[in-house]
Amino acid sequence: MPLLEVKALRVLYGKAIALNGLTLNLDEKEMVGVVGPNGAGKSTLLRAISALVPAEGEILYFGERIDHHPPHEIVRKGIIHCPERRQLFVEFTVAENLEMGAFLRKDREKIGADLKNVYGLFPVLEERKHQLGGTLSGGEQQMLAIGRALMSGPQLLMLDEPSMGLSPLMKSVLVEGIKSIWKSGLTVLIVEQDASLTLDLAERVYILEHGKVGLEGKSQDLMNNEEVKRVYFQLG
Repeated sequence: MPLLEVKALRVLYGKAIALNGLTLNLDEKEMVGVVGPNGAGKSTLLRAISALVPAEGEILYFGERIDHHPPHEIVRKGIIHCPERRQLFVEFTVAENLEMGAFLRKDREKIGADLKNVYGLFPVLEERKHQLGGTLSGGEQQMLAIGRALMSGPQLLMLDEPSMGLSPLMKSVLVEGIKSIWKSGLTVLIVEQDASLTLDLAERVYILEHGKVGLEGKSQDLMNNEEVKRVYFQLG
């Protein structure tokens, strides 16, 4: 049984169709990427899974339909959404932002262990734990956003455009961090406009076009696909 199944998902913004019958699945401990141009529906997909926008269709988590659950119940089930543009509490310290990630949790001992793991993954956050979130660099803010998401205790971590606005050096640091998160046993769904980064990270990739899946396959197969190379890498 897949960890996550999305079936015939449809989302409207007024009369505009953002998702038009999108279907995908994700197995436990798998890393899957979703790429596509602006307006293809990538961020809307994550917002629909998180119950932040109304949607038609079915979303199943471990076989249970969750498409009518409110957002806080989605979080309690272990589906954690790290949003586009970070959305930090900029007037809170790094430590306070991380504490907010664990707001709904009761397992205090495990929270302490998770905080240690976040600081091990991104040491700069421990160095700056008393610094305000809004004063961090863009790359450090992205680390904090991911760290805050990890403090929620996810089974499924959904990352929306984590490389947006970052330098090539910071992107490479972030890629290694995301790989470490996945290798620790988490399931990861990553949405990106950077196709190269996504194909490097994910085992399988869905390419969205006009709100639905245009292509889907293993990353290596898509890297060798002439149409994908032409459109996304300007090759051929």
